[in-house]
Amino acid sequence: MTDKVTTVLDGFTFTEAPRWHEGRLWFSDFYSSRVMSARADGADLRLEATVEQQPSGLGWLPDGRLLIVSMRDRRILRREPDGTLVTHADLSGHATGHLNDMAVDAEGRAYVGNFGFDLMAGDPIEPAALHRADPDGTVTELATGLWFPNAIALTPGGTVLVNETFGNRITAFDLTPDGTLVNRRIWAEFGPLPTDLTVAGAIAQLTVAPDGACLDAEGALWVADAVGGRLIRVVEGGTITDEVRPGTNVYACALSGTTLFACAAPDFFEHARRAATEGSVIAVPVTVPAA
Repeated sequence: MTDKVTTVLDGFTFTEAPRWHEGRLWFSDFYSSRVMSARADGADLRLEATVEQQPSGLGWLPDGRLLIVSMRDRRILRREPDGTLVTHADLSGHATGHLNDMAVDAEGRAYVGNFGFDLMAGDPIEPAALHRADPDGTVTELATGLWFPNAIALTPGGTVLVNETFGNRITAFDLTPDGTLVNRRIWAEFGPLPTDLTVAGAIAQLTVAPDGACLDAEGALWVADAVGGRLIRVVEGGTITDEVRPGTNVYACALSGTTLFACAAPDFFEHARRAATEGSVIAVPVTVPAA
């Protein structure tokens, strides 16, 4: 693929969780505690919410209210019509690490992963669980033993795809009408599970570190490879059909039409990103449009 990369927005700490919603690109900026939105060309940048405990995954309830992952205190927040933020669901008694990315289904149920261990402290890697937060705030554990569950994609056919960033793989489940996940299977496997459970050792053993992701209209998944400095288009079975190397590390992506947006930064280490404003949002044209 010809890499025609443009910078849409820059000057952020660490951009994450991009979403295309109602004609705007929404995203979180971890270390400035902000949720932002802008038009596709970066114009009309708006502050949508301030989340002191570090915003991440974004989603919307059927009535249009915004849900935001608050990473450090392990809550999902809800933005009310007057702009105030309230606790939608408290996962502090469930998650074993910072909350991570999130997807919200048509019933308003939020599916959210967590780190499972203290990544920035350099603790050994520990598998984590995936949870569901219902509209009334009830939290249910859906799956365990996931290696850093990250981006969650909900397909139109009722499949839930979960990127396992330290697992070299993407795992699939079938979503039942009551929100249960069944028929767990490997959707794409890029290499074996790491045997070195230090963060640096595991990274060295990863072929692909699937971080953020988004679906296209053909059911393929665009994946930000957190250790490969690339965006890859993956189909079920693990075949990589397209690759974009933008010249920077990328950690998440979103599609609008045939524009692939990606969150970019020199690295993901908190101490470095807090001290700089080198995070950006970039864009590259692709062939297959958004789902």
